[in-house]
Amino acid sequence: MTGAPASYGVTELAELPKLGGLFVKGVAGSAGKRPKGAVRLPETAYQVADVDTAGEATHLAAYQRLLGEPSSEVLPAGFLHVLAFPLATAVMVRGDFPLPLLGMVHLRNVARVLRPVRLGETLEVRAWAQGARAHRRGVQVDLVAEVLVGGKLAYQGVSTYLAKGFTAPDGGAAAQEAPDAAPATDTPREEWTAPLPTARWTLGGGTGRAYGAVSGDQNPIHTSSLGAKAFGFPRAIAHGMYTAARALAEVGPARRGDTYEWTVEFFKPVLLPSTVDVAIRYVEDLPSAADTELAPTSEDGSARKSFVYDGWRSGKNTRHFQGTVTPH
Repeated sequence: MTGAPASYGVTELAELPKLGGLFVKGVAGSAGKRPKGAVRLPETAYQVADVDTAGEATHLAAYQRLLGEPSSEVLPAGFLHVLAFPLATAVMVRGDFPLPLLGMVHLRNVARVLRPVRLGETLEVRAWAQGARAHRRGVQVDLVAEVLVGGKLAYQGVSTYLAKGFTAPDGGAAAQEAPDAAPATDTPREEWTAPLPTARWTLGGGTGRAYGAVSGDQNPIHTSSLGAKAFGFPRAIAHGMYTAARALAEVGPARRGDTYEWTVEFFKPVLLPSTVDVAIRYVEDLPSAADTELAPTSEDGSARKSFVYDGWRSGKNTRHFQGTVTPH
């Protein structure tokens, strides 16, 4: 499935918004968004046409240096997420969006690159929210972002967030299920043991500020110890998408190919500074969704060959993230 539900209206924006102003609006609006019965999402998709990437060369190079992506004019999925994220955030800070931006927990992402997107191409970007459904701690919701080139879908990303304390629509799972969304209710996770690491990341205290500079996401839980403490963290935490995008970069463009699916599920946050062990392994047949509830499957329902990656606290069994990269 692609595109917003048929019942949704489309709001055209002249350009992609800036995250800084959106975050200020989200902070101001969060205090008034309290649990008040079942969640009802706005049936509106935002759309920006004619997004020219010709001026993104410096931005792309900075992203590639930070994440370890090789120099290339092909935009990796992590960079496409960065480009589309402000439009999805604009949806979340609407006055009629019922959930507060502050305190939302990023649970997982599923992204598909359906054709290579190259620097200099003109894009159409659209985003909307859907799939509000029950979670044992509140409501989870999907923010869907799509990038089109020449009217054809090139990238689709589904980011799933948790809003604690809120109530799902009647029946728990909403009728509007986002493309490739996670199950309507969260399921208990199996016991996990760290595999043999293939890499070790040493993340300094400024990692959040560095990724914030290239992504635009300057949420203080990532950039400031004081900001993190205000939300119950002992010190700043790494952006989840930084860790996922760095793992994607380590798989590398040669192995993931021109078109691929990229998933990640987040567990315990990465405190900064920190040392993270990472394991990337090639799995010819994922036996079941027990490997990951986001395990990719082929059209006939069978498992597909994937690179599976895990990240955990070095020397501990504290799991931070797990995901897959599956060439199409």
